[in-house]
Amino acid sequence: MSKAPKYFIVDAQAMPDIFVRVVQAKELLELGEAATVNEATQRVGISRSAFYKYKDMVRPFNDMMNGHIVTFQAMLRDRPGILSSILNIFAESGGNILTINQSVPTLSVAAVTLSAETSALCLSLEELVHRVEQVEGVVRFEVLAG
Repeated sequence: MSKAPKYFIVDAQAMPDIFVRVVQAKELLELGEAATVNEATQRVGISRSAFYKYKDMVRPFNDMMNGHIVTFQAMLRDRPGILSSILNIFAESGGNILTINQSVPTLSVAAVTLSAETSALCLSLEELVHRVEQVEGVVRFEVLAG
């Protein structure tokens, strides 16, 4: 049996420099400013082995606390503009769409799964769901996980 991980919040100034550099390398990769791990580690001045050793163990605090991700499931009629209308509701409400997965329509209805970052919503999750349900062509819209 393995022990559950134990977490600490530590000021970056008190941490060994290697942890800060690993985070910097991860950011270069995530932002596309470095194409490979080798390039990212060279730019921040650490070895690849140090990067791989710590990459899953260190991340900025704001990444761990950044918002709330909710997954929605929808059943939509196979008509132009329905998904676009839903995406507009999210945009107007402050939701940030992270992923969209849509099946091929069967019997003129497609299953769509949306994942969204919802910490900046200017309305309740219930109100967001209600607004989407009112879009013509939405057969069903519900929170799947989050």
